[in-house]
Amino acid sequence: MATALTPQQELATKAFLETVNVSRGRRRIGPVSWSTAVKFLLARKFDVTRAVALYEQHEITRLREGLINFDPTADPLCDELKTGKFTILSSRDASGAAIALFTANLHIPQKCSHQTTLQGVVYQLDAALSSPQTQRSGLVFIYDMSDSKYSNFDYDLSQKILTLLKGAYPAKLKKVLIVTAPLWFKAPFRILRLFVREKLRERVYTVSIPQLTQHIPRSSLPPHLGGDLAVDHSAWLKQCHAEVDEEYISAPSTDTAASQLEVMPSVLMNPQIPQHNENLSPQKNNIIGHDRGDINVDIWGEEAGINPPSSASSGFSDDDSLHGDGAAMTIEQIIDYVRERGRIGLVQDYAEIRARPPDGSFNIARLRNNLPKNRYTDVLCFDHSRVLLSQIDGDSCSDYINANFVDGYKQKNAYISTQGPLPKTAGDFWRMVWEQHTLVVVMTTRVTERGRVKCHQYWETDIGGLMTHGFFNVRTTAIETLPDYTISTIELTNLKTDEVRTISHLQFTSWPDYGVPRSALAMLDFLAKVRQEQAAAVAALSDTWAGHPRGPPIVVHCSAGIGRTGTFCTLDICISRLEDIGTADVRGTVEKIRSQRAYSIQMPDQYVFCHLALIEYALSKELVSSADLTGFDNSPEDDSD
Repeated sequence: MATALTPQQELATKAFLETVNVSRGRRRIGPVSWSTAVKFLLARKFDVTRAVALYEQHEITRLREGLINFDPTADPLCDELKTGKFTILSSRDASGAAIALFTANLHIPQKCSHQTTLQGVVYQLDAALSSPQTQRSGLVFIYDMSDSKYSNFDYDLSQKILTLLKGAYPAKLKKVLIVTAPLWFKAPFRILRLFVREKLRERVYTVSIPQLTQHIPRSSLPPHLGGDLAVDHSAWLKQCHAEVDEEYISAPSTDTAASQLEVMPSVLMNPQIPQHNENLSPQKNNIIGHDRGDINVDIWGEEAGINPPSSASSGFSDDDSLHGDGAAMTIEQIIDYVRERGRIGLVQDYAEIRARPPDGSFNIARLRNNLPKNRYTDVLCFDHSRVLLSQIDGDSCSDYINANFVDGYKQKNAYISTQGPLPKTAGDFWRMVWEQHTLVVVMTTRVTERGRVKCHQYWETDIGGLMTHGFFNVRTTAIETLPDYTISTIELTNLKTDEVRTISHLQFTSWPDYGVPRSALAMLDFLAKVRQEQAAAVAALSDTWAGHPRGPPIVVHCSAGIGRTGTFCTLDICISRLEDIGTADVRGTVEKIRSQRAYSIQMPDQYVFCHLALIEYALSKELVSSADLTGFDNSPEDDSD
């Protein structure tokens, strides 16, 4: 099925073909097909100049590596394809992207040349790219290193594959997931990451098998990667034979490759390529034929009009993590809005948000074996954003914890919003911290308030104190007590592997028993300290951390994990945006957080507090000289989490 194009996209396709086919005609090569042109244009959002540049680089790479004029039914390529070391799965990820799987332990470098392996890769990628859905939704590349040895690793081949995918292939590379990377892989990985541009580099992640299901649904993964998808590589190869584009298989022989390279035109010098034709390729936004969620991100790491948000810890498309685009206001506008609406008006705004039903299901949280793990029967976690733990002894319920991923500003899954641990879930809590590589835990409640237990004492409050939860020893090695919060340094030891990590635990102790803090300065200082601790911990990891520059998710909890937790996350997001681009959207941020952690911002006065705290932050940083809130109703605060 051909990709349906808008009139503007058709004009862009014609311009691409005119430019490319003139060049091919000079070299006595057949013309490029319409479908091939569309592939390259989709990969560059129908920017003709950049699409032609990609095409040229792609052609050069295939000529240089001998990826033309090959026969998939003849050896050695036929044998290479049958190994199944590289395949395209029959399912897709949640965004519709195709899933390519390279199984490292099936690759024996001594038995197969780079050229043959690369031919097998591009042959299958070409077939996958024949699908319009893959052209639009892109590709996820899984590099499975499970049970692989150093003898299976081919550094030069890995470099060539990355070089091909980073900017010489017409596929939107959504992310690269390196599964179960062994310790010896760290050194070459640090070097390999240098071969991809920074924004794509942020989409290259090392994950465990349990973490893989956070990126790709279980139904789309084979059993050995934690899923239930039956893989039929033979059926896929038959599909390849039926669908693969013959354009490069029947291209000129490699004997003429050198001469073809010598006469390859330069897109930068070709006067026929339209450079600034608004009808063909809008240079500011590049939005032709794409949903709004794709306008800011160029998958190859190049800017498209404005600086794209950086990728997230999860590696998903970044735009989803940009909170509050719809009604963002400058700080001056926020002050005017708060003054005009007053406390009653803001409470009404919150009532509108709260009246909306939860945007998701709670099926896993309601399973009989999981119900006792929930602190409150009416505070459950969404299925779609829940944090999955690794399963223990095949127990399907052992992967449950009452915790959800929440996006930050320009960072997917920046936080894990969770309930305060129960005695029976403290081991799961520390297992989550370990498996998510968390460096900082934020606690916004005291263990006991007003005679009620709000959270289990899951760490020692004395220096040198040691407790064991599940498979982990938790030792407190340092404590710093400040007027409004306490910082504990925790040594977390995995008893299965004897590996030791350092965790910063920051507990905010000045939230009053009733309501919200009357002054936000203490909370703002606490938030700044959390950022400082996270940044220092990420810097200490150096090159061993391959994820988002801001680091792995910060675990945030209160008692239920929705009230004070939601307030903390909302403030952090709004302040980050205000610092970055000078605007914020409290309502939009709260709505986004509630779509990931149900019922976040539990009480109306927490919603009001977020507005007032943001204004107080602006005053403290002299972003505004004054804030006239005359007439704002200072009614007593409600009780809250």
